[in-house]
Amino acid sequence: MSSDPSTSNDSPKKPAKTGGAKDMFWNPRFWNGMTMPELLRLLSRYGFRIAPRRWGMAAICGSISVLNSGLRAASRIKYGRQIRETEVTEDPLFIVGHWRSGTTMLHEMLIGDDRFTYATTYDVFAAPHFLSFAGAMKSMVGWTLPKKRPMDNMATGWDYPQEDEFALAVLGAGSPYTSLIAFPNSPFKDLDFLDLHNVTEKERDHWKAVFLDFLKCLTVREPKRIVLKSPTHTARVKTLLELFPKAQFLHITRDPYTIFPSSMHLWQRLGRVHGFQVPKNEDLQERVLTMFERMYGAFEEDKKLLGENQYHQLSYEDLVADPVGQLRGAYDKLSLGGFERLEPSLQSYVERTKGYRPNKYEFDDELRAEIARRWSIYFETYGYEKEVASG
Repeated sequence: MSSDPSTSNDSPKKPAKTGGAKDMFWNPRFWNGMTMPELLRLLSRYGFRIAPRRWGMAAICGSISVLNSGLRAASRIKYGRQIRETEVTEDPLFIVGHWRSGTTMLHEMLIGDDRFTYATTYDVFAAPHFLSFAGAMKSMVGWTLPKKRPMDNMATGWDYPQEDEFALAVLGAGSPYTSLIAFPNSPFKDLDFLDLHNVTEKERDHWKAVFLDFLKCLTVREPKRIVLKSPTHTARVKTLLELFPKAQFLHITRDPYTIFPSSMHLWQRLGRVHGFQVPKNEDLQERVLTMFERMYGAFEEDKKLLGENQYHQLSYEDLVADPVGQLRGAYDKLSLGGFERLEPSLQSYVERTKGYRPNKYEFDDELRAEIARRWSIYFETYGYEKEVASG
């Protein structure tokens, strides 16, 4: 079997046109924000199995980690007491759903409501010290960030909203991203951090402490209600409710036959751009199938804990067809109020992005049947139709 899923008979073919930014050696990597101790812990956890072609990247990360360590120390001297004394008084609004289901689009729509704050791309890349030196650092390294994401045609920038999961990975909280992206050819040892079910009590407490500290930092910067988007949080509803009992969850779904190949493409691209190893993708298909099962196994159980105004579900397909109507419905269901504050920016966002074209994918009937079988509960729960083999 070929190690490249784009050419394997049982894996999706490459999309006809993938879009996305071309990788350049000067582009920032997720791990550029790590302090020296956290970088060493990450590399040690995976036995320093760095591909020779990535030694240069590792050396750059190592050099920058020294700077990050100093910047973190300086930031904590300035803001440490304020961070410790800060409370996240309004429980966050979490946007959840599988990767490639439309969570980014939904996040970018919601932040038009000026009552919310959010983690930016700079915040998660510079998670140890983003409260300090942000202006100077962004002006120095602004040119290094590509204008589009590596996996699709969506625009990016230092001030765009971003997944807080990247900050958790940078801060050493524990994340499946270290296995999926940093060391894609190594055993999937960090899968348990997807739902936090099988981690030790010490690891879980550490994860919660790091996450809460990051949210306190966001609150120090801008004391508003935080809207967060990370697909990984879909599997962590129970843990998040332990921290924030009144948190609300806006869940977005999408056709699984689109989610699967798009997720394959996502991890292939991120591994090629940000990995310390050159991805072979030998078990990527199984990883994608397994993560989905585990994510929604946890989510379908945990969402039973949510009250009437804590949860709302919508679909990508409906959101694209009627963004104003769908977001108005979400505001009503979650009792957010003030939809008129969002509507002007929402209309502007729709106009600005109306030319966006998603990637197109093709894959065979055998794989379609496997997706339908293993993700059957998702198809049935959210009303997606299983396709019959063409043969």
